[in-house]
Amino acid sequence: MKVLEKKYDVIVLGGGSMGTAAAYYLAKENKKVMVIDQFSIPNHYGSHHGHTRMLRLGNGNGGKYVPFGKESLRLWKELEEISGKTLFNQLGALTVGHRQSTFVKEAIKSSINHDVVYEEMDAKMIMDRWPGIKIPDDYYGCFDPESGFLFSEECIQTYKEEAMKLGADVIENQPVVDLEMNDDQIILFTANGQYTASKLVVTAGAWLPKLLPSMSIPIKPLRKTIGWFKPTVEKLYSEDFPCFIFDTNTIGHYYGFPDFDGGGVKLGRMDLGYDCDPDTLNRDFGAYEDDEYDIRNFLEHFLPGASGELLKGATSMFSMTPDADFIVDVHPEYENVCVAGGFSGHGFKFASVIGKILTDLSIRGETEYDISFLRLNRFSELERVK
Repeated sequence: MKVLEKKYDVIVLGGGSMGTAAAYYLAKENKKVMVIDQFSIPNHYGSHHGHTRMLRLGNGNGGKYVPFGKESLRLWKELEEISGKTLFNQLGALTVGHRQSTFVKEAIKSSINHDVVYEEMDAKMIMDRWPGIKIPDDYYGCFDPESGFLFSEECIQTYKEEAMKLGADVIENQPVVDLEMNDDQIILFTANGQYTASKLVVTAGAWLPKLLPSMSIPIKPLRKTIGWFKPTVEKLYSEDFPCFIFDTNTIGHYYGFPDFDGGGVKLGRMDLGYDCDPDTLNRDFGAYEDDEYDIRNFLEHFLPGASGELLKGATSMFSMTPDADFIVDVHPEYENVCVAGGFSGHGFKFASVIGKILTDLSIRGETEYDISFLRLNRFSELERVK
């Protein structure tokens, strides 16, 4: 049997959010590109499924992300124009928390420092405007009207389709069985053959440490759950209700989406989660008692009118780094290899700009975007501090 062998300028290993974006922008630069994934593209095995992902401009994770958010939104809207698809729903994002919440403080501070339109609100203002919310009197929040959510699977499908229009090859359902990296050549082996390229971009999510074991990348996969709940009060969480993040001082840190399409209020928990292996993850919602309990408990306390019937539950993964910041860098040994991962539960919205950054690094070895805080060497610096 003849072994399949194909040669490319760049291979993108991992066809999730960042990978498909990188494949598109590389193809746009007239590179001969292949993107490959062990599953279909998109799929429900990684971190991008679940229909929606929030896009916030003011950012409780740090003001350093706001320029990325602005550029990402511009690029998502550009992709909408190119494809003719609706990828972004601008209905605003509300960040709520207790008075000592560093997350809420940073969301407000980052909005001020980066000229993001925002409205600071006390508890009464929040509950008057959105009667479906119930919070203690000393809570407060920040509303960002220019934010909203992305249709996550549709975004990936669109990048995939547009990359293919530009000549990119998309290889699905083919696990990589071996990978050889040299300074001038990359050889990727699957059961169907081998693929060769001058350069490699690895965007494999929770599988990144397994594919590049010599790098000792500090990514810890966590099993997470999300649920969709039927509101008990009609229209309370569908008309003019925003995306939301709650940093409570009693039961944890949560995020969610309104019942915009009749599919229910979607809710997930930002903190906690179970350590897992991406290859053996228990994907059955309800396998753990707190799969539903945690998120329903939040609804009963803070969005009581949304705590009706569980319409659907799903599992996913967060790929966590020690500092919850991303990893975007060039391989320390091979300048022709770029890596991106560890998006720690808040990365999807930036997929468009991360794709651009990976294209820059792959082609030119540098980028105009400030990724100094995302470099791998920060972890060795953390070790020295210890």
